[in-house]
Amino acid sequence: MPGRDREPRSYYVGVDVGTGSVRAALVDQRGILLAFADQPINQWEPQFNHHEQSSEDIWAACCVVTKNMRETCWDKAGHFFDLPDFLSWKATGVSARSLCSLVCKWTYSAEKGWDDSFWKMIGLEDFVADNYSKIGNQVLPPGASLGHGLTPEAAKDLGLPAGIAVAASLIDAHAGGLGVIGADVRGYGLACEGQPVTSRLAVICGTSSCHMGISKDPIFVPGVWGPYFSAMVPGFWLNEGGQSVTGKLIDHMVQGHAAFPELQAKATARCQSIYAYLNSHLDLIKKARPVGFLTVDLHVWPDFHGNRSPLADLTLKGMVTGLKLSQDLDDLAILYLATVQAIAFGTRLIIEAMEAAGHSISTLFLCGGLSKNPLFVQMHADITGMPVVLSQEVESVLVGAAILGACASGDFASVQEAMARMSKVGKVVLPRLEDKRYYDKKYQVFLKLVEHQKEYAAIMKGD
Repeated sequence: MPGRDREPRSYYVGVDVGTGSVRAALVDQRGILLAFADQPINQWEPQFNHHEQSSEDIWAACCVVTKNMRETCWDKAGHFFDLPDFLSWKATGVSARSLCSLVCKWTYSAEKGWDDSFWKMIGLEDFVADNYSKIGNQVLPPGASLGHGLTPEAAKDLGLPAGIAVAASLIDAHAGGLGVIGADVRGYGLACEGQPVTSRLAVICGTSSCHMGISKDPIFVPGVWGPYFSAMVPGFWLNEGGQSVTGKLIDHMVQGHAAFPELQAKATARCQSIYAYLNSHLDLIKKARPVGFLTVDLHVWPDFHGNRSPLADLTLKGMVTGLKLSQDLDDLAILYLATVQAIAFGTRLIIEAMEAAGHSISTLFLCGGLSKNPLFVQMHADITGMPVVLSQEVESVLVGAAILGACASGDFASVQEAMARMSKVGKVVLPRLEDKRYYDKKYQVFLKLVEHQKEYAAIMKGD
């Protein structure tokens, strides 16, 4: 069986004929069921309360299940697709894969192609057969036109004319990066104006967050995925940092607080979202201080679902220090603020790792659901010390996908040209540099939290 050890072993077939179906299973010497199949059998009722079955029909069903059981969801598979490539195939009938999907998720090398030895090492040498036809032997850069466009069948399903150009796809976060990172920033006084696009970091922030940085030459960043050649912007190497939970973490902290029902009621009464209400409540209780200073005694380490980047440690847990007995709305708002700040400090940690490895980043480009939250955006500007650019169109992932379509149609000569024309700056949020010293102190505490967590783990594992 694929993926299992290949030493010779005996297998056994068990067949069960029931009232309504025949079932068969392939079982190994350890009693582990490896494959299963079933087939309904016919029943007749010639008169009330008289039931008949055909022995020939039962034998035929036994033959069907035995054959189906021997031929597994593996032997029958004609292709294995990542979701973006599956959708492209459904639209065009073309089985070509996107370079983005294969490089980022399937160990494909843009320079060398597939590595036979890897698939053999993990027991999946089946993939090597027939020149990798099952997982892709035609690989196209994002934005390349697929076949003859929409097939008549797909066009009918989608309500579009047949033959419309369809582009080789991108993973959703990568499409978001493409939709923001190439925007024309002239006239905003930003450090990245007139500088290479490599000075920009796209942050796609929703349930989780991805941090997309590109470079002309490959840069290896410990704990950050990549470098992947042409996986987002053709001709550039991509590094992809990430935080496992961001929007999900904020929801978790807010919804688990004792004051959440009160928050819901008050937000509903004002016809506001709970986060718009919390932001306005923070403005009320901050008094004369900057809002970020409300967390001087409250600190959060945000890895409630492990750390993806740059520590790459799935064993890490979340931490909160500075809790009190109070459980009122003020307490909830400040915990919410400290959580947002912790996520921004996580972004700062990723940026520092990328810059230590050779990236030079001056400006953040945010998109995704959390970029609609002004507190989240301002905290990222203040804590990283970098301006944040927001797109004119909030749905940057969709804009990125449309950029690919525009390239496939032939309306633009390159993805870069389409990015510059179709990505628009909506707003620039500048950091409050006067608060830098405060956030530098908070960042020192942030780093101490994970240092201490590792010390606690070492103590508990010791003799």
